[in-house]
Parts: sequence; C-alpha cells; structure tokens
Amino acid sequence: MSDLLGEPAPRSRLRALLTEPGPLVAPGAYDALSARLVELAGFSAVYMTGFGTTAGLIGRPDVGLLTATEMVDTARRIAAAVGVPVIADGDTGYGNAINVVRTVRDYERAGIAAIQLEDQVTPKKCGHMNGKQIVPLPEMIGKIHAATDARHDPDFLVIARTDAVAVEGVDAAIERARAFADAGADLLFVEAPTTEADIERIAGALAGTAPLVFNWAEGGRTPPLSPNHLAELGFAIVLYPIGTLLAATAGIRNYLNVLLADGSPDAALPELPTFDDFTTLVGLPEIQQLERKYR
Repeated sequence: MSDLLGEPAPRSRLRALLTEPGPLVAPGAYDALSARLVELAGFSAVYMTGFGTTAGLIGRPDVGLLTATEMVDTARRIAAAVGVPVIADGDTGYGNAINVVRTVRDYERAGIAAIQLEDQVTPKKCGHMNGKQIVPLPEMIGKIHAATDARHDPDFLVIARTDAVAVEGVDAAIERARAFADAGADLLFVEAPTTEADIERIAGALAGTAPLVFNWAEGGRTPPLSPNHLAELGFAIVLYPIGTLLAATAGIRNYLNVLLADGSPDAALPELPTFDDFTTLVGLPEIQQLERKYR
C-alpha cells in the first residue's frame, strides 16, 4: 500500500511481474474504493474495467456510452488510490488513430501501467454481448502504431485486443492477433472464445508471439479454466473483470432488502465492516499520521 506521499513505479513492476512464473491475476475495479480492496486483499495488479466503470458512473450497460474524459478521470483516481500497477480498459481509443494518441498520453499521465485497446467499431459493446462489429485490420494496425508512438515511458504497455472471434471466427482472430504483435503490441488479448478447445487453439497458435491475456469474465461466454490450466497454456495475465462489481451489487441488494423489510439495518450489520474497520480501510490512520507530522 503506497502512502499519500509515495512515488511507486508501477510500470516497471508490471514488467517484472510478467517475467515471473504463472499468470498475473488482476481482479477488476470500477472505482478507487474497489481498487483499494483489491490491493488490500493481496493482489499484485488491478484491472480497471470499462464494464464496471460504466455501471458505477452512470448505471448503464457497457455499450460505448462513456467518454474518454470519464474513463481517464476514473483511471487517475484508481491509480492514485493504490500502489500496485493498474491495467486500464481503453476501449477503442475513443475514435481514430489520432484520438488514440491523445488517449494513450492521457492514460499515461494518469499513472496507468498498461492500456487495453480493442478493434471494435465506435461505439463498442462489451465483449460478451451480441452485435459486435470490428474495424478493418489496417485501421487497427494504425491505432497500435499510434499507441506505441504516443507513449513517453517505454514501460507503459499496450495490450491489443481483438473481438474477431464473434464476428469472423477463431482463425481470423488469431491472424489479427499476429498482425497486432507485428505492429508492436506488447500483449495480445483474444476476446470471448466460447469453448475450451478454442482457448487452447488460440494459446497454441500465438505461443511465442507475445504474452497473452485471458479474460475470465464472470458469467460471460468464455468457459472458466482452472489457474493451473491457464498457466499450462502460457497466459501471462488473467483478468477477473466484474466479480467485484457483482459482489458489491449483491451486498447492496441484501442490505436494502433487510432495511425495507425490517425498517432497520440491524439484521444486516453483522455482515458489514464496522465504522472503524471501514475508516481504517480507506486510510484514516495514514491521514492521522500526516496530521501529527505537520501539526
């Protein structure tokens, strides 16, 4: 946990983590509080989920409704709240290759360690929804070139995602991923394969091309694989993007149901953190220490 005056180096740490055995597990966070909870639980990286950010900010589905400014503002708050590296959803880059230049620079200034860019048309959809469309391959290659040229810190990673599985099939997705690696992407992300055989085929075909990202989308279209199997297949990062959002939703629903039924929250309180527990969680002792230092 970094303190308010700390200066962590999350990008170099992310690169180092990717050299360690086994995949790096990055649970999703949709705001600063959920990111702190991920870090406090002991995870070494946070994934800023676009799905969760959209739900948290405007209470709507992930169908390209948020602006680049809203996403960057959330990224900045999350990166400031934790000391571990933050991998952030950058959607389509919010426009063409020129927009990607600005998006990458804004995410980098926000303190993000890696940005994920995808080849859907704008406005995009969640990768596990119907009706996706993808841009022509040369357009996405241009975006990847723009992203890698725009970064100032060479440790800032560009993750190139393709949604082609649902549109053109697994073979097309593999070919796109290879082209993304040739264009300079640091990691490859083939979204939403629907069978274990397809996951294995993708991992085998792209082995040695660039490190691979697996999206373990809770309740999504991709079948869940065990951590050991994912390690055997050579995935470098495993995202668990929306579990924190779903857990928070379940907890809030339960609390509200108790309050509505009983007229009092008493029956729900044993499942909740105490007031003092929560203020500790969000860093009150750290603030008090600074107060004593500067008094």
